Amino acid sequence: MIRLESVGLHYGTASRPGPLVLEDISFSLPAGGFRWLQGPSGAGKSSLMRLLHLELRPSGGQLVVLDNDINVLSRHDLPALRRRIGMVFQDFRLLQHLNAFDNIALPLRLAKAPEKLIAEDVGEMLRWVELTKKASHFPPELSGGEQQRIAIARAVVGRPRLLLADEPTGNLDDTQALRQMRLLGELNRLGTTVVVATHNDSLVERFPNPSLRLEDGRLVQNG
Repeated sequence: MIRLESVGLHYGTASRPGPLVLEDISFSLPAGGFRWLQGPSGAGKSSLMRLLHLELRPSGGQLVVLDNDINVLSRHDLPALRRRIGMVFQDFRLLQHLNAFDNIALPLRLAKAPEKLIAEDVGEMLRWVELTKKASHFPPELSGGEQQRIAIARAVVGRPRLLLADEPTGNLDDTQALRQMRLLGELNRLGTTVVVATHNDSLVERFPNPSLRLEDGRLVQNG
């Protein structure tokens, strides 16, 4: 599912590279696995998530995602592969001019799915996150926890094989944070591979799974 071998990353250009933000990262994650991604601010967690989401290519080493060697894929191949990856952002990134239903439906419409199928799939997602009654509400009319549930539903409505969640509980109270983690745990039990970046040690203790820990751009814990 995911394999990194001696992966490094720096921002900038090949002729004028900036400092390394990730250095010599090696780990693998099998299909259906779950990993916490931990580390202090500035450790490189968000940069690693951007690599896994195919927003960036590594500056060195080998990155394999969904059995594809990212180093040899053309730029035109990346969008189709990225559609098989769900991403949950800390700041939700919902479109303010779309209601809850249409925010969830967006990935399916971009993939040109039939509207009948969209109605069925989005309805199923709204039931799963227990927000059917909020389908016509716009993001400013939803609480933070509700917006995060809509963001999760949008990330998984296309049935991704890999789900990445970057600090998905960072803006939520403890009750809502536990609710989000139960949703992610349920997805993992159904076979989705999940990587969750978090600062919340109590969540890691409550939902024990192997952890990856970064410090100063290096992997210091794997398992």
